[in-house]
Amino acid sequence: MAEPDSARVVAGTWFTPYLAVLRSRVKAQQVYRLSFATEVFSAFLIGLVEFAEVWVIFHNVKTLGGLDVDAALLLFGLSNTSFALAQVAVGHLDSLPSMIRMGTLDAYHLRPQPLLLQLVTSDISLRRLARAAVAVIVLGIGLWRNDIDWGIAPVTLIVITLISGIALFCGLFVCAAGLQFFLIDGAELTNSFTYGGSFAAMQPASVFPTPLKLLFGFAIPVAFTAYVPTIALLGLPGPPLLPAWSAWLTPLAAAWVWLLASAAWRVGTRHYQGGGG
Repeated sequence: MAEPDSARVVAGTWFTPYLAVLRSRVKAQQVYRLSFATEVFSAFLIGLVEFAEVWVIFHNVKTLGGLDVDAALLLFGLSNTSFALAQVAVGHLDSLPSMIRMGTLDAYHLRPQPLLLQLVTSDISLRRLARAAVAVIVLGIGLWRNDIDWGIAPVTLIVITLISGIALFCGLFVCAAGLQFFLIDGAELTNSFTYGGSFAAMQPASVFPTPLKLLFGFAIPVAFTAYVPTIALLGLPGPPLLPAWSAWLTPLAAAWVWLLASAAWRVGTRHYQGGGG
């Protein structure tokens, strides 16, 4: 019995420095309460504006891509909940280009911990939880308004979808960060796949032309974070390239993105030669 206890102690000790950094970031954000409240409110408004865009579209058309307004609520809730929570966890990797230009990334290489884990735990943006709250509320309304044949299978699918969706978007952020070691000033390009992927995930993939179906269904499979699970939960057949039964393959889609992310991060960090300052 001593070995498992000692293993837990070692694991806890190993992660202690990361937890200490995260606690300091959380406390720092709460020092200036008015500023923090303003940032939270701004993030909440961003979530509302994104939802308003979807609402306006489906308020003016009865169906789009085989989905009505109630199905759109479910689609928006699944996609934005996954993206917003991933953004809370690793969205601050967007700052990597400025760290590379200023040379501040070199300090992380001096510490005897994995670089990616240091960067992920170096900050956490609590204000982004407000955006996630909007998505969770819309998701709850979508689950309530749609006629879903509740049972073990739908509940399991929702849980798998949310966990895999968060992992998939986290992988996209890491992949984008790995590419910055080569692009440096190319954040706009990588944002087209992270934030652009989030926007694509909110749309019915059935309306995409075939090239975009291949892009967002297989190369950058954000369609698996919301659209494919939505049609599966509602009992809809889906387009030929993205049938409803493939919703159960969402973990494989997340694994594929992380395979790309791992390769991009490994190659990028090996390419990095320092800030030169």
